[in-house]
Amino acid sequence: VYSCCYLSRRLNQLSSHDPLWKRHCKKYWLISEEEKSQRNQSWKAIFISTYSDLGRYIRYYATLKKAWDDLEKYLGQRCPRMIGSLKESVREEDLDAVEAQIGCKLPDDYRCSFRIHNGQKLVVPGLMGSMALSNHYRSEDLLDIDTAAGGFQQRLGLKQCLPLTFCIHTGLSQYMALESVEGRNKYEIFYQCPDQMARNPSAIDMFITGTSYLEWFTSYVNKVVTGGYPIIRDQIFRYVHDKECVATTGDITVSVSTSFLPELSSVHPPHYFFTYRIRIEMSKDALPEKACQLDSRYWRITNAKGDVEEVQGPGVVGEFPIISPGRVYEYTSCTTFSTTSGYMEGYYTFHCLYYKDKFFNVTIPRFHMVCPTFKVSTARMVSG
Repeated sequence: VYSCCYLSRRLNQLSSHDPLWKRHCKKYWLISEEEKSQRNQSWKAIFISTYSDLGRYIRYYATLKKAWDDLEKYLGQRCPRMIGSLKESVREEDLDAVEAQIGCKLPDDYRCSFRIHNGQKLVVPGLMGSMALSNHYRSEDLLDIDTAAGGFQQRLGLKQCLPLTFCIHTGLSQYMALESVEGRNKYEIFYQCPDQMARNPSAIDMFITGTSYLEWFTSYVNKVVTGGYPIIRDQIFRYVHDKECVATTGDITVSVSTSFLPELSSVHPPHYFFTYRIRIEMSKDALPEKACQLDSRYWRITNAKGDVEEVQGPGVVGEFPIISPGRVYEYTSCTTFSTTSGYMEGYYTFHCLYYKDKFFNVTIPRFHMVCPTFKVSTARMVSG
């Protein structure tokens, strides 16, 4: 009995030892020393009060809070006007009310994220990335909880799916499946893609973008804050750059980044739309007489079946850019495949401005384009 009393007294002393709670506050709630001093509480009191509010999210909170903090810091430096579109957190009762409204449970990682930020206002640019071509523009907002609940789907083809994003220009959304129905996994995230060859309007194929909200959101944030997506005109553009897609010919370097556009693609019929952004740069150390002008382009385009198409033409996107030491020229173009992947490679032909009869080719590195994983509509499989 004496030993048990001693052990109980010792455990009680340890549980009141404030430095032990400091580690847990920092690990699970990311509480800083500065925040502790502002709250004027012990580490133990802070942990208990925070747990009473956010305890159900202890598995997710630190990861999502760090992602949001990293994103806000990055946007503050690179896209400050986007910060103003973020909404304050919601309360537990707000999330409970939405569950009652839609008749489905929200996953805890999703709820946790909205306890930190309630998405954003419906503005441009959208937090979840943009894409622009000469006649097409997309910018996806991260929907607040009420707007998402208003777009909750019960119709066939998208049954029990909650929109996470929305583009006011194209109507495009990414959805999260709240139940395992119609061939979807629970909490899977996807772009809808209507089956254009089926007579059944509920035949909707899906381009998969995530397996859970936590994975979907944090992987996107990681690409943004590590520079994986470029910032262009104060917007996050969802171009992916492969570091191996770089080729240098003399003083000129060509690099390529690519992106898949689900809103312009389809599985049935097979039509996969990609855009690519090319950067042409002459070394700042090049001699002035190395200045040159682009005359023409040559492309060799190969699909997944090995079919080859060759394209040759003057300039690029109607322009004949002049490249001089230190100058950069960038342009965007697009291509389509009837297969789920393919690649392009080729060269540009330039002429020297100082020696006009001197022509030379500059290599365009091979770059691959692959559409994301997709699922075929169960309505098509049933009818088949």
